[in-house]
Amino acid sequence: MTTASLAVYERKLAGLDRKGRSRSLVALSGTDFTSNDYLGLADSMRLKDALRDAMDRGVPVGAGGSRLLRGNHPEHEALEQEAAAYFGAARALYFGSGYAANVALFSTLPQRDDIIVYDALIHASAHEGVSKSRAPSVATTHNDVDAVADAIRTWRRAGGTGRPWIAVESLYSMDGDRAPLRALMDLATQHDGFLIIDEAHATGIYGQGGRGLSEGLVHPENCITLHTCGKALGASGALILGPAIICDFLINRARNFIYSTAPSPLMAATVREALRILADEPERRDKLAGLVSFASRELEAATGIHASKSQILPVVIGDNRRAVLIAERLRSEGFDVRPIRPPTVPEGTARLRISITLNVDETTVSRLFEHLAITLREEPQ
Repeated sequence: MTTASLAVYERKLAGLDRKGRSRSLVALSGTDFTSNDYLGLADSMRLKDALRDAMDRGVPVGAGGSRLLRGNHPEHEALEQEAAAYFGAARALYFGSGYAANVALFSTLPQRDDIIVYDALIHASAHEGVSKSRAPSVATTHNDVDAVADAIRTWRRAGGTGRPWIAVESLYSMDGDRAPLRALMDLATQHDGFLIIDEAHATGIYGQGGRGLSEGLVHPENCITLHTCGKALGASGALILGPAIICDFLINRARNFIYSTAPSPLMAATVREALRILADEPERRDKLAGLVSFASRELEAATGIHASKSQILPVVIGDNRRAVLIAERLRSEGFDVRPIRPPTVPEGTARLRISITLNVDETTVSRLFEHLAITLREEPQ
């Protein structure tokens, strides 16, 4: 019997189940159509060899403390120097996760007199950081540059005196579409503001050398980028890149940097090797681009669904329970596809988020979409 002290949680879980939004952990099985391991690096021999080499060099598993205490290992500093050089920024700062990096950015940098203008579909971690900021904020319609400009003008007319912070993803994680970065960079400059670009799903894949969709735009002093290391780079953590003064301010004021144990020095060494792979093995990006083009054509041919043209192919189902049932059927047939439901996506847009990675081939992609087409017909609306 559930005790009274736990009953409130039982009721809330039951409410999620009634709405078709209950979640549970699912064992790893089937062919990968759900991970963010886009370049197939997570299980690569080069990263494994780099990890073994770092251990042989005496690099410790744990940092032993925060970066401001004894946790600032030479591997962290080497990674930051190499990443700044690779991405063309003045400085880089390594965090344990993209979530931690986004929370640090938005909770620390915008000041009380500033405003944060963010795309409504930006990552949940950015929403979390915005909620902790002292600055006011406003969400704008997805990929609408005019709406961003209007929000800034409205704030100025109401007496806003600080700087606007425009926040977007370069490639959106649930829709697979791109932000109008050049227009947003021009807007930030015009209004003496900052542009924050979350490159999580573009790092390693787009731009020269996998430098992201912002490559060629950055890094002026009013642009900050975030490159996660746990997706196409196959490791974990995240890098904030921008002006040196911004990184110094985060070191001094970002609470989840100051008070967190530093990431494993072994992981920093692994990310260093991942950056070398981006430079050494452009054929991975070329192969992925070809596979994405093939998958887009196959999806449209099999289902009539317009493809995003990126490695993220959303199949919007609408109803939460139907999305779960379709995903379960596909997993039973050997395809690891997961349902994405509110609040991760807007109400009424539950979907399958099909991810194309180098862990699959064209034959498997074709089979997936054949099964998907059958399942969509057989599962009732």
